Amino acid sequence: MIDWSRVDTVMLDMDGTLLDLHFDNVFWQYHLPARYAEHHSLTEAVARERLDPVFSGNAGTLSWYCTDFWSDTTGLDVVALKQEVAHLVATLPATLPFLDAVKRRGLPAWLVTNAHPDSVNLKMQRTGLSERFDHIVTSHALGHAKESQAFWARLQDCYPFDPARALFVDDSPSVVAAAAAFGIGQVLALSEPDSQGSVREHSHWPTAATLADIIPDSA
Repeated sequence: MIDWSRVDTVMLDMDGTLLDLHFDNVFWQYHLPARYAEHHSLTEAVARERLDPVFSGNAGTLSWYCTDFWSDTTGLDVVALKQEVAHLVATLPATLPFLDAVKRRGLPAWLVTNAHPDSVNLKMQRTGLSERFDHIVTSHALGHAKESQAFWARLQDCYPFDPARALFVDDSPSVVAAAAAFGIGQVLALSEPDSQGSVREHSHWPTAATLADIIPDSA
C-alpha cells in the first residue's frame, strides 16, 4: 500500500489519524450545542438550528478550526468547554506503534494539522505526543487551511521538503485531495477515524482503516 522506499518525510494529520475523532465528534455534535443552549436559554433544537448554518458555512476554512472564532460566535469560552470533555482525548491504538516504526526507519515525522494551537496544546498535554514529532505545523501558523493549495506552498517554503518523496495521511477526503493536487507523492485516507463511529468511504484515494495497516518494517 505504501512504498516506504520512496518516503523521506512522513506527514500526519492529528484528529482522526493519530487521535480518536470521538472527542471532536462528541464536542461539536453534543457538548457545544448543549452548552450553547444552556447559556442562551434555548432548547437544544433551537440551538442546533442556529449553529448548523454557521458550521456548514465555515467548513474547510480557518474559521472552522479557530477557537477564537467559535468563542466570539457562541459567546462561550470554547477552550474551557473542551477542557470539560478532555478526558475523551485519546490516541488511536496504532498511533504509538506507527510512530515508533517510523522512528526506527530514521524518517522525520511531522504533525500537520488544521487544529487551532489551543486545541493542539490541549491534546499534546493529554497525550504526551509532542516530543515524537520533528515539526508540529498548524494551519493557523501558515495562514491557510490544509484544504488550500496556499497551505502546501507555504509549508514547503517554511519547511523545505520534496513533495514527491513525502507521505501524507489524513481522514479528510478534501484535505487528501489538496495534498495530492500539490504533488505529495503518496497520500492515504483513513476510513475509521472515530473508534465509536461509522466507517468512511474514500472512493478516490488509497485507503486504510487505520495506521495499523501501514506500519513500516525496519529499514
